[in-house]
Amino acid sequence: MRRLPWLLLPAFALAADLGSKAWILRTLGESESLPVIRGFFYLTLGFNRGAIFGSLTWLPAAARFILFTLAGLTALLYFGRLFLARETPTWDRVALGLILGGALGNGIDRLLRGAVVDFLDFVFGTWHYWTFNLADSFILVGAVLYGLRMLLAPKAVDPQANE
Repeated sequence: MRRLPWLLLPAFALAADLGSKAWILRTLGESESLPVIRGFFYLTLGFNRGAIFGSLTWLPAAARFILFTLAGLTALLYFGRLFLARETPTWDRVALGLILGGALGNGIDRLLRGAVVDFLDFVFGTWHYWTFNLADSFILVGAVLYGLRMLLAPKAVDPQANE
């Protein structure tokens, strides 16, 4: 495996995420909303100081910083090692590249702002989904691809299992 071309995938995801966040920060103020498809899709600037869906916001800022830093570094080391391993199958590498790019984008947000910039805002009738960003989307798509590949890939046969 040649690593350099593969590194473009997480770099692209990271650049798309950081670029979209820089644009939204220049365009909207906090809690300001811009309709894209009225009644369905809006760009709404928000800052998530917690974890997924705003959880853990009750923790003191210093505790969140330590927890998110340790979790982020652990995830980057684990997924990064898998991503760069010579034997990693192509679809796993694609999935891991998306996860890494998204994790780096949200991690950089936390380091720079103490919160993740969210702005993709969907409404389905009376139900309002949590606001999210491109990094979250890359992480989700990567996780779904990785999970599907694990479920659908043929299982490795252990030649010593029948002895």
